[in-house]
Amino acid sequence: MTRQTARTNDAALAAFIAKKAEIDAMLARLQDFSEDHFGADPERLNWGDVGSLEYQAHLLKQISDFAFGEGEHAA
Repeated sequence: MTRQTARTNDAALAAFIAKKAEIDAMLARLQDFSEDHFGADPERLNWGDVGSLEYQAHLLKQISDFAFGEGEHAA
């Protein structure tokens, strides 16, 4: 491996680790939000809350399908 390749790989590794930390922080926040029932008040829950949660689930499914090669990302 050349010195230039090593520097490129080191930079890519650093960028990857930084992005992973960013994702880990988002996942931790989402987990906390889920444990708080996504901020929904059971006494005031309405179909708008259901729709919002459905949209969030849709977005997370897209990410999950991409990560695991499922859904439209299946081989």
